[in-house]
Amino acid sequence: MTGPSLRIVTVNWNAGPLLHDCVGSLPRALPQTPTGGFTLERMVVVDNASADGSADALEDAAPGLPVTVLRNAENRGFAAACNQGAAKSEADWLLFLNPDTRLSADSLAPAFAFLADPANGRVGALGVRLVDEAGHTQRCCARTPTPGRLVAQSLGLDRALPGLFPPHFMTGWDHADTRDVDQVMGAFLLVRRSLFEAVGGFDERFFVYYDDVELCLQVRRAGWRVVHFAGAEAYHRGGGTTDQVRATRLFYGLRSRLQFVAKHHGPLALLAVGAATLLLEPVARLAQAALRRRPGDMAEVLRGTARLWADLPRWIPGLLRGRA
Repeated sequence: MTGPSLRIVTVNWNAGPLLHDCVGSLPRALPQTPTGGFTLERMVVVDNASADGSADALEDAAPGLPVTVLRNAENRGFAAACNQGAAKSEADWLLFLNPDTRLSADSLAPAFAFLADPANGRVGALGVRLVDEAGHTQRCCARTPTPGRLVAQSLGLDRALPGLFPPHFMTGWDHADTRDVDQVMGAFLLVRRSLFEAVGGFDERFFVYYDDVELCLQVRRAGWRVVHFAGAEAYHRGGGTTDQVRATRLFYGLRSRLQFVAKHHGPLALLAVGAATLLLEPVARLAQAALRRRPGDMAEVLRGTARLWADLPRWIPGLLRGRA
């Protein structure tokens, strides 16, 4: 018996050597025997029109392993590229894995051993402990956003008064134990393929950010568990490809926030969160950057916010109808 099968999907956009390191780490995570708990269907790398050659010669990073590269002529966004990489898979499980991660022998086999326990038969999505270069555990699980939490986040109240306004990420918990959570991070997101298809995959309206929030919410609404499994770990650099475009990252993060509110909470909530996001949050971000004497950060805030305002006429009508 070879156990369940797995397809790994990685979306790449100018990740540089990080992608080769990620693919090159795969052999260390695979079973050493045919009865090692799971089998690899293949790894699919979806390249979103990278200009740095990072998706070239990936077969050299993991010789002999089934690695497929799909090249897009334009950047389709994270959600759409994930769906593209998962399409036509017959694997039992899909692992959505960021290019700034690295796997080890402690990444996959322990997770599949956990899932093989009949007591965990209703686990629909699973994340593992993500660690940095020094081995420190990252706070990577999150709470499902509510309009109140998002307004508090815009005003910085979640950082100033976390006891009264719990932050999005569960920073007060050390992630050292296994538990059910609202959301695990999309950097390492293992989901049942049949369930992924049943909920419609990633919502492609979210170009990037909130896509993992949305998917985990749909998994739980379908009656399945989302679990942080502390018995496995993977390295995660964090911000690996978006550090180079911080204004763009801010724009998409804020826009996805508004899209999420429009989809799940309606026009009145959108008005409140939109006002906080568009009017108050830029002031708070600028003040914070000024106090830290970071003029570069101030410029990025201004560029990202200006782009969001400029984009409003194009997508706000659909947003109000919940279709943006």
